[in-house]
Parts: sequence; C-alpha cells; structure tokens
Amino acid sequence: MASTACFLHHHALSTTPTRASSSQRQLPSLRPSLLLCRAQKQASNDDDGAAVSRRLALTVLIGAAAVGTKVSPADAAFGEAANVFGKPKTNTDFLPYNGDGFKLLIPSKWNPSREREFPGQVLRYEDNFDSNSNVSVLILPTDKKSITEYGSPEEFLSKVDFLLGKQAFFGNANEGGFDDNVVATANILESSSTTIGGKPYYSITVLTRTADGDEGGKHQLINAVVSDGKLYICKAQAGDKRWFKGARKFVESAASSFSLA
Repeated sequence: MASTACFLHHHALSTTPTRASSSQRQLPSLRPSLLLCRAQKQASNDDDGAAVSRRLALTVLIGAAAVGTKVSPADAAFGEAANVFGKPKTNTDFLPYNGDGFKLLIPSKWNPSREREFPGQVLRYEDNFDSNSNVSVLILPTDKKSITEYGSPEEFLSKVDFLLGKQAFFGNANEGGFDDNVVATANILESSSTTIGGKPYYSITVLTRTADGDEGGKHQLINAVVSDGKLYICKAQAGDKRWFKGARKFVESAASSFSLA
C-alpha cells in the first residue's frame, strides 16, 4: 500500500577544507531547507485507513494554501486608503440638519452664524475661514400655491433679487466691463425646475460681480419651493476664487440637499 509522507530537511552550514593562500578565506556553503514529499509503501491490511491518511494530507496542504491567500478586510485597493478597523466608511464632510419644515446637509467645518442678511432668515452657516462661503435658509409668507405661480425661474429670481444684494453706489462711474454708473452685475449661469415629493422646485445658479473685484465674483445657488402658504428659499454661495479651490463641492452639495421635511 502506498502513502505520502512529507519531511522538512534543514541543511547545516558546511565548509570544504581546501588549501589556499593566507589572503583567501573559506566561505561556508549555505543550502536552503527543503520540503520533500515521498510516496512510500506500507505494510498494512487496512486500505481504508491509508486512503483517509492521503486525504488528510491533501486537506492539510489545501488548508495551508487557503490561509496563505486569505485577504484581510483592512486591505485596500490601489489608490484607496486602508480601512484599518474593518468598519464601513461614513461621509464626515457633511452633517444633516433638520429645521422647521425643511432639511439639508451642512458642511461639517462650517459654523452657525448670528448674522441676519435677509427677512425671514432662519438659518445661516458659514465657513470657518471665509464668511463669503455660507448657506442660508429663508421662510417667507406667500399667497402662492406653487413655485410655478411666480412664473419661470428667471421671473421668480427678479421677484427675490434682494438675495443677490443691492447696489449701494449711485454716482457717476465708468468701470471696465460694466454699464455706465453700474458697479455690480449678475448673470444667470443655469436654471432648472424639478419635482421632489410631488412639489415643484426651482434651482438657479447666478454669478455676481462687483467693480471692486472682490473674490473675482460670487457663485450663488438658489433653491426654492412653496408649501402650505410658505416660500422656502435656500441660498448657498462662495467667492469665485475659493469656488475653484474646493468650495464648490460644499456649496453645491448643501444647496442640492435642500428639501421639505
């Protein structure tokens, strides 16, 4: 009867004595350990026991290979950070905010502000390092049943243009890129309408610029909806320079997350 046996042979360091000059040294011969598996014949009357032994040997080898190739939950794919503790990752860039009839996501590094820019303002958060990057929510009374009763998104914006700021200078001026006696301008970059939970929403993106060149202008995102005799407005903004240095992600995410609760 044949069986399989594995032996681990360790070769010790050996040297071969040779005659050499005094300038030469004897170097040891280093041989690696070898794992040898040999088939042997055993005198046994129990063939079933031998078969079990062979299967057991194969099982041990397969198990060892499986252990060697097991992937740890902490292993990361190329270009990704390793999840050392094996727990699901969560988005820590934003925190959920539930207000009176509305909800949105606030950038986690923005702080609440007591400044009240507009009538009906119930919330304002701003960037720790730059107050030009901020988000506000306004709740105003209205006799409209739907935001669409204000007309198109552009017509709606003309009725709430106080959100963009009013020009405070009304003297004679001739600034490059501006009309005569005008030191501020606003351009609608994008406008759209969508329906969430059966309610139509307006979304408008505006770039405002002033003659003093402050921040190169401001990107202002305005979302609005009407519900139960109230006009809900969310306005998020950032200066043009910071917009392209990472603020865009936080402003767009805050504005797009706004909805009725």
